[in-house]
Amino acid sequence: MKKLSIILIALFITTFSQAQDAKSLLKEVSAKAKSYDNITIDFKYNLNNSKENVNQETRGDVTLQGDKYVLNMLGTTRIFDGKNIYTIVPEDEEVTISLHNPKDDKEITPSKMLTFYEKGYTYKMDIEQNVKGRKIQYVKLIPIDSKAEIKDILLGVDVQTKHIYKLIQTDAKGTKYTLTVNSFKTNQPVSKTLFTFDEAKYKKDGYYINKL
Repeated sequence: MKKLSIILIALFITTFSQAQDAKSLLKEVSAKAKSYDNITIDFKYNLNNSKENVNQETRGDVTLQGDKYVLNMLGTTRIFDGKNIYTIVPEDEEVTISLHNPKDDKEITPSKMLTFYEKGYTYKMDIEQNVKGRKIQYVKLIPIDSKAEIKDILLGVDVQTKHIYKLIQTDAKGTKYTLTVNSFKTNQPVSKTLFTFDEAKYKKDGYYINKL
């Protein structure tokens, strides 16, 4: 019984230490991301569900400035100006405008991609990898809400730069979403109108404007 108590105490201390180390690392990542005026990320995105025999891969890029962002992916552009979300689909010549409601936003959106882990998760250190000479430390995040659609998230952090390198999200149905950062640029020259949607321009070009 005494040995069991010692083992349990040692396990608790180790788990607590890992959680503190993970928390400290994520704080550094968050502080680093918030220190930049803007961030431009080029990434590879993979969706995989072996049970459903689904494996899709694509590339994309996103520019972030505070909560605002411009995301280009799958032939679609999404602009968030801090209030509205504009989804532009050139193939259909259509723009959908919707009001952003943070309370309804349960997904890891571009706005939250670098800071989503600050609330709602428990975390601990996971595996460490060497990627082309870069030390990548993974942190495992598990939602506090037991009813959450997300099962867990593995967040890979470049230990030297404190930039996120990879995000692997697994949902309750076994679908895995993997985002791998190809390039991470900061404080780039950004047009003042980058996050502004010009409705008149798209109407002139014959786009259908769908306001939700």
